[in-house]
Parts: sequence; structure tokens; C-alpha cells
Amino acid sequence: MRGLPAALATLPLELTVLYNSLVFAMGASDCAINGEAEEIRQGLLRVLEACGAAGQDLSTEKLWQKVLQEVTVEELQAPLHRLAALQAAWWLATNRLGSVTGLFRLLSSAEHPGRAPCSEGKTQLLSLLRAWKVPAEEASLSLVQSAQDLKEVLCTAAAFLQGLQELEAGNLPAALSLLQEAAGGFCSKRLLAQIYTCLSCCTQRMGKPQTALQHLKRALQVDFQCLPALSRAAALYRELGEVDAELQALALLCEALERNPPAAASPPPCCLIQTEQLVHTPALSALLRHRHLSEVKYLLAQRCLEDGRMADAVEHYLDFLSLLQDGLQQQVPLDAGSALPRLPEVLLEAASALQQAGRPQDAITVCEEVVGRTASLIPQTLRVEERLEQPECPSPEPQLAAGPLSQKRESLRCLVWRTAAYLHQGWAWAQLDETKEAVTQFSRCLSDLLRVQLYQPGVETAGSLLPEVKLLQKIRLLSLIGRGAQFLELGKLKEALLDFQYGLQISPGDPAAASYLVQALWKLDRKQEAAARWQKLSESPAEEAGQQEGLGRPCPLYLVSCLKQATFPQNESLARDLQDYLQSTNS
Repeated sequence: MRGLPAALATLPLELTVLYNSLVFAMGASDCAINGEAEEIRQGLLRVLEACGAAGQDLSTEKLWQKVLQEVTVEELQAPLHRLAALQAAWWLATNRLGSVTGLFRLLSSAEHPGRAPCSEGKTQLLSLLRAWKVPAEEASLSLVQSAQDLKEVLCTAAAFLQGLQELEAGNLPAALSLLQEAAGGFCSKRLLAQIYTCLSCCTQRMGKPQTALQHLKRALQVDFQCLPALSRAAALYRELGEVDAELQALALLCEALERNPPAAASPPPCCLIQTEQLVHTPALSALLRHRHLSEVKYLLAQRCLEDGRMADAVEHYLDFLSLLQDGLQQQVPLDAGSALPRLPEVLLEAASALQQAGRPQDAITVCEEVVGRTASLIPQTLRVEERLEQPECPSPEPQLAAGPLSQKRESLRCLVWRTAAYLHQGWAWAQLDETKEAVTQFSRCLSDLLRVQLYQPGVETAGSLLPEVKLLQKIRLLSLIGRGAQFLELGKLKEALLDFQYGLQISPGDPAAASYLVQALWKLDRKQEAAARWQKLSESPAEEAGQQEGLGRPCPLYLVSCLKQATFPQNESLARDLQDYLQSTNS
């Protein structure tokens, strides 16, 4: 037809053929909806050509404006309206809601000249779409998708897209209303489940977690393959503190990811263009982010470790590490939303779970992997520079001397992981009653910590140190307590005393170090000093605990078990002896 001159007599048929061919193209592939609908533009130019006008230099929006305002041939109105609906579908698919609003305002003006436009604001587009009078279809006309079906698709897609916009902007009541309207529209089960998932996110942000859970249940009832709904349910249960329900949701998500998903049902022939083809936005992708199997396995392991379910934690950590060993880590999306930490941290968490599950030898083996992976990544000396906080510099960052900051911080992280591995091994050997080997591992940890040198030490307060340096201080404290406890076991009381004293220099008033120091002093027959420290410790436990927290950020999950092991055990016999000593000296 393009090779022939445009003629008014054949244009209705030509536009109908164009409509059908584009519906087929759009229904066959999502790719057809990307970019500009050049075929529609060419069709409009042929309409103007037949009417003796031109518009090659006009944008698509201006071209539609010219056609709808200047072309008044009755026979062309219905084909043009159907083509305009198709243009609206194209623009909705590329999130150009303003262009769709302008187009349907033109259609409304063409149908009812002089009438005031539909309601303004956020509902104007939906009002215009609902008010659009679908052109009558002749009995002899053959359309692959009716204009009425296409109108329903446009209304649902517009409500969904505007609901997502309002949700992203934080206008939650408006988002809720629009999403509810989309849920009652023309959509497949898959899309309906996605809308319910978005409704859940909206109501959760409105402070209605139980309503959010109901929406997620509706999503899964409609389409159990809506895995983002399962993922969000797990996160919501965590927020509510319902650990059993959270773990059950994560387990179901794992099972679903391990199974091959069923083949998607073919769309019915009368619905070549479906609503889901028109809804593609970054906001929706973020809300419906699919987690990889490795991420879910890790979340299961982490939550079991946090909740003290060590046997389950070990099982899930080993499953996760097995997935990584099989090479599946290449498929794990390590974007900002990923739940996965760095691999050495995962290994250290696994070691912590193994040790607490009564498998210290396996924990030692896992820690060897961490030591091996970080051995060549740590320089002999790491110099951390502290800068004075000047008024003209609102919040200066501590710097690392002699080297790019990012490279040095990575070296510091590697040192954190390596020393934490030695710390875990020390406690694991202690668990095996291998006291000398435990001392060796704690000593290796402390030796590695000497690689960090503070440049201009003492100039700045501890609060300005890099987080990695604060964490290394915590590891040094735990290593000194651990080695000192083992020295006590070996009867090396002076060495034990020195370690506990060094620990208190790092963290003045630390309850564990202070309690162990009291025990060492008592065994060294320095009873007066032991009693004085014990009395001070007993009188101000809250203050001492507060001083212990002065080392900064919370401990990573993989260090929690070491904190528990470094706690001074209850020693009622020692407490009675100290109390008797104090009473005898005061009498």
C-alpha cells in the first residue's frame, strides 16, 4: 500500500490492516513495544496526504493533534480511534503517561467539541480512558483484538502504572486506590498476583502489616509461582518477629526455586495485547525482584544462626557453599539489593554455626579456607592515618596512609576476616581441650593484628576510626581474653594476667576481661587487688557494660559466638571466697 498514493476511499481498510498487523506484532513479542511506533506514524502521514496536508516534520504527539483536529472524514474516525488506542498502548509500555493523557484529551475533544475535560489531577488519565467511546465495529469488520478489549487493557495498565508512580512518590492513599482499581481490571492471574504484591508493599508502608500479609496470601492463592510474594512474606514475618513463619516462607521459596517452573500458559487468541506487556518500570522491577536460590539459602542459614537453630543453620550453610562450589555463584546478582555478604564472611558464619553445633574440627577446616583466601591480600604493614576534625571540614573521613583508600580498606577487611578465622580456630581448639593449640591460634591472631599501625596515634579519638579498625580492636580484645583463659588452664598465671590487663587497656571496664583479671589476681595470691577489682565490678555492672560498647559498631554475626565464649563463666566458689575475704578484712 505504501507504494500507492493515499486515497480516502481505501484508507479505512488500510488503517484496519495496519491495526491488525501491529496487534499481531505487539502480541507476539515484547520487543515490538520498545521504541517509537514508526508504522503508526507512517499511517498518520498517509491520512494527511490523502487530505492534502503534510506533517513530516512534526513529532508524533503533534502529528496526532493535527490529524484529530483537521481530519473530519466520518469514515476515518473509527479506524483512527482504534489506531489511537494502539498508540496509547505503545506509550504506556514506555511509561509515557503524559503523552497518553494528551492523546485521549484530543479524542475527547474531537468527540464532544466544547465539553470541559474530565477530572483533573492524578485521575484524569483514567477518567479520559473510561469516557472514551469505543468505535462501533461493523459485522463485516475483522479485528484480531477488539477495541473494547484494548480499552480494558489500557485502563488496567494506566491504573497500575499510576499506582506504582504514587507508591514510589510516597503518596500511599492514592497508590492504594489506584492499585485496588488495577486489581479489579483486565489482567491475567500472573499480573493480578503482582498487583496484590504491590498492594502488600503499599499497606506495609502505611503501617498495616497484617493487611499486607493478607494481600500476599491473595497473591499466592492467585498464582503460587509469584515468588516475590513469598520473598516479601518472609521479610514481613521477620519484621513482625514471627521466626517460624519466616523460616517456613523461606523454605517454600527454596523449594519453588529448586523446581523447574511450569510453562507459562499461552494467552487466549482474543487477547494478543495483554496488560503485563504495557507495565515495565524500574519501580515494579524493584518490588518484584526475584531472589536467586543461593540468596535464599543464605538467608535461611543466617536466620537459623541468629535464632540459635544450629543444626539447621549448618545444613543451610553447607547447602549454600555447595551451590557456590558448583559454580552457580556466577548467576547470583550481587546488586545493591542482594542479601549475600562477601564469601569470607559467609565462611566465618558457617564456622560459627559448626562450632556451636558441636563440630569444632569442621569449623577449623572452614576457617583454614578463609586464612588461605586472604593470605596474599594483606600487606606486611597497614598504616591508618587519623586527621584532626577541623571546623571548616564538617565530617572528614579517617584516611589510610600510603595508598588509595579503597585498596587499603579492602586490605583491612581481609585482615579482619583472617584474624577472625584465627580467633574462631582458637576457641574451636579450646572446645577440643587442645589448650596449647588454642594458645597458638590466639597468638597468630594477635600477631597479625600488629600489622595495623596508627599514623599519629592518640591525636584523634577512637570514635573517628575506620569501622574496620574498630572491628580489629574488638577482635584483639576477644583474642587476649581467649588466650588469657587458656593460659589460666595451663597454669601460666602471669601470662594470663598480662593478657587481661592488655584487654582492659583496649576496652576499659570490659566485664569479661575484668572478671578474668580478678580470677588471675586471686590465683596469684594478690587477694587485696582481686577483691578491690571484684568489688568495683560488682558495684557498677551497668557502667562497665556501657564502656564495653564503646568500641563502636555492633559485632558482625560471625563474631557473636566468640563474644559468648569470651564471657566469664559463673564461678560461685570464687565469689564466696572474695566475699569472705572482704568480710574478714573489714571486721
